[in-house]
Amino acid sequence: SDKQLSSSPKNETKMASVSSPFPISLHPRIQSNAVKHPSTRVLIRPIKASTSEIPPDQAVATRTGSGSGFKDLPIRNIPGNYGLPVIGPLKDKFDYFYNQKPEEFFKSRIRKYNSTVFRVNMPPGGFIAENPQVVALLDGKSFPSLFDVDKVEKKDLFTGTYMPSTELTGGYRILSYLDPSEPNHAKLKSLLFYLLKSCRNRVFPEFRATYSEMFDSIEKELAANGKADFAGPADGAAFNFLGRAMYGTNPADTELKSDAPGLITKWVVFNLHPILSVGLPAFLEEPLLHTFRLPPSLVKSDYQRLYKFFLESSGEILVEAEKLGISREEAAHNLLFATCFNTWGGMKILFPNVVKRVARAGTNLQIRLAEEIRSVIKSNGGELTMGGIEQMELMKSVVFECLRIEPPVPHQYARAKTDFVIESHGAAFKVKAGEMLYGYQPLVTKDPKIFDRAEEFVPDRFLGEEGEKLLRYVVWSNGPETENPTLGNKQCAGKDFVVLVTRLLLIEIFRRYDSFDIDAGSASLGSSVNFTSLRKAIFKNQG
Repeated sequence: SDKQLSSSPKNETKMASVSSPFPISLHPRIQSNAVKHPSTRVLIRPIKASTSEIPPDQAVATRTGSGSGFKDLPIRNIPGNYGLPVIGPLKDKFDYFYNQKPEEFFKSRIRKYNSTVFRVNMPPGGFIAENPQVVALLDGKSFPSLFDVDKVEKKDLFTGTYMPSTELTGGYRILSYLDPSEPNHAKLKSLLFYLLKSCRNRVFPEFRATYSEMFDSIEKELAANGKADFAGPADGAAFNFLGRAMYGTNPADTELKSDAPGLITKWVVFNLHPILSVGLPAFLEEPLLHTFRLPPSLVKSDYQRLYKFFLESSGEILVEAEKLGISREEAAHNLLFATCFNTWGGMKILFPNVVKRVARAGTNLQIRLAEEIRSVIKSNGGELTMGGIEQMELMKSVVFECLRIEPPVPHQYARAKTDFVIESHGAAFKVKAGEMLYGYQPLVTKDPKIFDRAEEFVPDRFLGEEGEKLLRYVVWSNGPETENPTLGNKQCAGKDFVVLVTRLLLIEIFRRYDSFDIDAGSASLGSSVNFTSLRKAIFKNQG
């Protein structure tokens, strides 16, 4: 289980060791001799709300004390209530989707209750989710309770207070919905570890080939139209890369052709529509998306096309599945979900967000990244190696900062197995067995008691010894960045793979370009990004 977080994170001197389950060494530590570059920080633009919106007593430094746990903190009743049946959940849902939007929905209640732990209803409720009641954990100290599998259960709550029909996943409960205590959990997670191991030698060459093709096409569109979409081409490139790297199959050479991104997006919407907002007025969006489940039959043929690809492309992986006691059919459905929903879906959200953040940070950061990346590759004889990537300290810090400030998975849920005490920074709270616990990660990873200038994108944040200590509070993967996925926890099996490919994206960009500009907007999943300029590298790319 995860250890209790210290009440004084900024003063910690010890950090959990890291050894990657991904066979390519993917050590998330930033070397302690890294040089900080404070000059960049003056160029950073503040993001949205300021920390002044947190109540004064929520923003003061955590008191130290003996560090012996909740005995040092006052036991407080969990504030908040669920309101009247039907009316309470409906009011909270309308506040969440329309009146306030998610971030202000939570911040307003933090101010109201003077607490980052409180009771609230979470969408969708109604006919889709029988019980919308949760205990929200919205600070960096209480949130890790969601990872402690000795105290909480993760069964059937991957998407929250409702579970999509298994008709959307071939009739199987997929790994993401299994608790570690269930026998199939270890088998299926072992299969994903095997998949990652089997593809290790194809990742670098296939990423470069795929994304070089993508940027070639983006350059042509930019030259012709004065701007070029990134998100659309990136969706196609992501699936092509995953097919080629993970399964040794080029999707374009199969019956899927280039259709996969559209098929996956439609299928994901059918899984997530109860908690998605597409920007329609409430009188349209509520009956269409948030009141009744969309019939799985409407995407059955699309899903079958995806399933056929994985069944036909996963030969050696399916052989391994049978050795583990998993049928070929169940394995193929799980590989589809892990590749399309978890990995491709994560890249769909994360990659545009990374491009957006680096663009907004300004030319100074971009030039520093280009110089670092190219000089390391040059010093390694023009070749990109894993050891070389580990030397790119600024680039690694930028990736972790992107994962911190805009985590690709905003919601985490767990159900208490037993009565236990949860600590926030200023109080302790008793939760009862059976209660649903919830965390909104974009607030948690901007906790001002843990991160200085928490609302700002600070590229250098994770550089050096002090920066390294903060990695335990980067928790996008359903666990701390300093810990690893195991058969006994619910941390993302592909955690290190996602970090690696995000690093490779920045490397590919700055091999080709000195700097770039964008226009960005919001989207239902991720960000809408258009390149408005791409300034080619002044000197030849190395490697």
